[in-house]
Amino acid sequence: MLIVFDLDGTLVDSQRDLADSTNEMLTTYGATPLPVDAVAGMVGEGARRLVARALTAAGLDHDVSEALARFREIYDRRLLVHTRPYPGVPEMTRDLAARARLCVLTNKPEAPSRRLLEAFDLAAHFTSVIGGDSGFARKPDPAGLRHLIEAGGGDAASTTFVGDSMLDVETARHAGTRMCVALYGFGRQRGDFVLRGDELLAMQPADVVRLVLTR
Repeated sequence: MLIVFDLDGTLVDSQRDLADSTNEMLTTYGATPLPVDAVAGMVGEGARRLVARALTAAGLDHDVSEALARFREIYDRRLLVHTRPYPGVPEMTRDLAARARLCVLTNKPEAPSRRLLEAFDLAAHFTSVIGGDSGFARKPDPAGLRHLIEAGGGDAASTTFVGDSMLDVETARHAGTRMCVALYGFGRQRGDFVLRGDELLAMQPADVVRLVLTR
């Protein structure tokens, strides 16, 4: 059995650090900070899209590449200020790792993703980590998920993807895997969920263990 996890909004609650970093970047251009919830709704498709959306929301017309460089420098400093695993995630990953192969598939770059996993003693539970710069098309493209399935010698039918956003739902659909939606995360703040009814719905991390292992 293979269980693949998204990172932000699924394993760790990173919305405050992402929002604070985005807002610090905006203030360097003289803009007013955006609400934390508004920034959280922009997260999911990589830092460049986050920065572009934030610039637009703040009414700024600046070069996205320059703003992205500022954001990355700021976020590197803020990565671990407020970010923590969701309550129950350490126990969830420990219990699932004893029964299945666990991997991470995220649009966050690989280096900070690994830093987060290592900082919270989660890294040992995951056999692979694919980030947005790991050489595969980003979610919702299923290339990274399919690679993880093939690398483990498994198949889509025995794989579950766990994530908090519609991007994750679409990724699972494209790859033909089961989907467990982490409703405790901040992905649904985007307001774009369109579920079919065959998804597993987890209200807290402990639910993931029960749902994935009993279905």
